[in-house]
Parts: sequence; C-alpha cells; structure tokens
Amino acid sequence: MAAIALTRSTIGKKVIMAVTGMIWIGYVAVHMYGNLKVFFGPEYFNHYAEGLRVLGEPLLGRLHLLTVARIVLVGSIVAHVWAAVSLTRQAQTARPQRYAVTKRVSADYAALTMRWGGATIFFFILYHLAHLTWGVSLLNTNYVLGEAYQNLVNGFQNPINVTLYLLALVALAFHLYHGTWSMFQTLGLLDRNTTPPVRALAWILAIVIPVGFAVVPISVMLGIIALQ
Repeated sequence: MAAIALTRSTIGKKVIMAVTGMIWIGYVAVHMYGNLKVFFGPEYFNHYAEGLRVLGEPLLGRLHLLTVARIVLVGSIVAHVWAAVSLTRQAQTARPQRYAVTKRVSADYAALTMRWGGATIFFFILYHLAHLTWGVSLLNTNYVLGEAYQNLVNGFQNPINVTLYLLALVALAFHLYHGTWSMFQTLGLLDRNTTPPVRALAWILAIVIPVGFAVVPISVMLGIIALQ
C-alpha cells in the first residue's frame, strides 16, 4: 500500500525520479570509465567486454549478473520516464490555460530543456544499443558479435554515428547538470551549506562524463584509435 501511495503523490513521483536518476548517473559514470579502456588496445578492451558477461563466476553463471543489472536499468528508466510524464501531465492539468507571456526568470536553460533532452537521450539509447550491442544498425554494417573493439571502431568511422553521438552527449550534459541538482533538492539535501558543493558536483558530472564519452569517437575519427 505504501508503494502505491508513493506512485500517486507528487512528492513520491519526484522521489522515484531522484532515485532512478541516481541509478543512471552511476551507470553512465561507470560506462564512461569502461569505454576509456579502448585506449589500451583491442585485446584489453575485448577482454574487458567479455569480463562483463562473466561477472560473478563461478558463483553465478554467464550473463546472470549482467542480466540482473540490465533489468534494474530498464526498470529504472521506465519508472523515470513514467514519473516525468506523469508530473508533466499533473502540471498541465493544474494550469489548463497557458499564460500569454511565459516568465522564465527563475528557470535556467538546462531546466527548460530537460523534457526534450530526456526524450533525446531515451531514443538515443535505443539507437546506441542497436548500433553497438544488437548489431542491427545500418550505419555499422561490419558488426561482428563478440568483437567489441572492432565494432566500436567501425561504428565511429561513420561521421553520421559520431554526429548523433556528440549531439546526444550535449543533451546528456544538460540532463546531468539539472538532474543532479533536482535530485538533491527532491531528497531535501539542499541548504545554505550544501548548495555550493552540490552545484560544483552537478557541473563536474555534466562536464567530465560527456567529455569522457566524447573522446572515444573523436579519437576514432582522428585515427588515434584504429583497427589493428
């Protein structure tokens, strides 16, 4: 009953967004760090990619822990999107008629683009999975199952893939900044003492994570990372 009540209240939905957002911030940070292993060469990177599939062995079977992680991530993003859409509809219902002049004094650019940025990131995740995990993208026709390094390099040799990737990272940067700020605010952790470090953390995440992702496709385009 408590869980149902949580999903019905505005505060509850904001808490759901904060917690699921925290899960995804952790994931993208770890994923970015993992991507940087490509600079150590194909053998190292392929071994890393295979290692993700056998995490937990011998206690757990192949793909078991990775499957659990995927379920948690999918559940988190579904709950995050549901809460965001629900809160948006509540706000629209509360104010059925739009003001003639929209005042945006207290809202920064990141806050104003959260909705579209979130949608962009969601659809890009699907495209990115098709491109480098499922191997169904028309823009990576040389996909080979199990060859993570080769698939990454081949995929990012296409300027269309790189452009889409970098644009998605811009949306991610704004989402990380405002999302981090909103997360601490929703959980009641913002006050005069915590606001400066939280703002600094939001800036760090919004810069370091997207830049960490971006250096990989840019390095492929520049020939720093290449097939060997």
